[in-house]
Amino acid sequence: MIRSSTELGLSKRWVIKIGSSLVTNNGRGLNTKQIQNWADQINELIQSGKEVVIVSSGAIAEGMNRLGWETRPEALHELQAAAAVGQMGLIQAYEVALAKHNLHSAQVLLTHDDMMDRRRYLNAKTTLRKLLELKTIPVVNENDTISTEEIELGDNDTLASLVANLVEADLMIILTDVEGLYSGNPKDKPNAKLIEEINVNDPALEEYAGHSKGEFGRGGMKTKILAAKRAARSGACAWIANGEEKDILQKITMGKKYGTRILAETEPLNARKQWIANHLKAKGTVVIDSGASKVISKSGKSLLAVGVSRVKGDFERGDVVKCVDSSGTEIALGLINYNASETKKIIGKSSDEIFQVLGFVGEPELIHRDNLVLL
Repeated sequence: MIRSSTELGLSKRWVIKIGSSLVTNNGRGLNTKQIQNWADQINELIQSGKEVVIVSSGAIAEGMNRLGWETRPEALHELQAAAAVGQMGLIQAYEVALAKHNLHSAQVLLTHDDMMDRRRYLNAKTTLRKLLELKTIPVVNENDTISTEEIELGDNDTLASLVANLVEADLMIILTDVEGLYSGNPKDKPNAKLIEEINVNDPALEEYAGHSKGEFGRGGMKTKILAAKRAARSGACAWIANGEEKDILQKITMGKKYGTRILAETEPLNARKQWIANHLKAKGTVVIDSGASKVISKSGKSLLAVGVSRVKGDFERGDVVKCVDSSGTEIALGLINYNASETKKIIGKSSDEIFQVLGFVGEPELIHRDNLVLL
């Protein structure tokens, strides 16, 4: 278990997310000089024995530049077209920059559907790990060309955390255009302090997240904190830092006190539960009573139908559903053993009554504890 910033710097497998402001000219096309700078720094990491996965923004900005568009379009099909054009330039820029160090690169495009489907999830996991074995640097981005509102990951901070889970990274670095996480907004509170190190389970973490400005892309500080929490599920620590700082990756390697380090002092979830936890959009929702909430949260028990008061959504057996309490607070995610219609019929019933209601018993539990992930 990593417990200090020095150990973070010495960790082997890194996922590095590079924000839009760090690879584009203020959102207008790619800054190839900056991308070469990242390639130079990453080469030093590789030579020191580290494995690196890059999660990079910039495709839509590059596509807009190539197409001569002055403003970012709002129509989905136009954004998809810009992404398709821009991906060519983005991967080419990284390929050229890394090739100067005789490093191979590979383009990997992912959508939320890839994470939801168990077979595709495992295929992505296997591919990424094989690329690392081959000393090849994956350059990962969301597949904006086919993403829709229903399947988009939403931002590359979230994508970086999902990739960290996939490759079982030791460290996820989010490079942005701010120094890190502050105790307050520095513009409003001159005495606000940079949070140099904090535990991922510290209640103050999300409170601090609302104080910092975002970047050119879609993710603000809130998404970075949520990404750190998600990455911690597989044991990865997070480091949020200003990518404009000279040789920032080398400074992190040396464990220097720069930016914000978020320690994952928690037991990693097993591979199956990580996959469940990575579902950003559940198929449905079950509302549980206070007794069920306490049992699954404190005692690690399965969710029984008797503890459910309401069902929302249309889902099938084996789908991932959310468990929320009466106030709407999300308690857990899990693979449900009955479809929506069956679940509605057995809520509030004991396990012994399921056969009388349905005429069969799939499982005595609505969601087995082995398929349940606390949030």
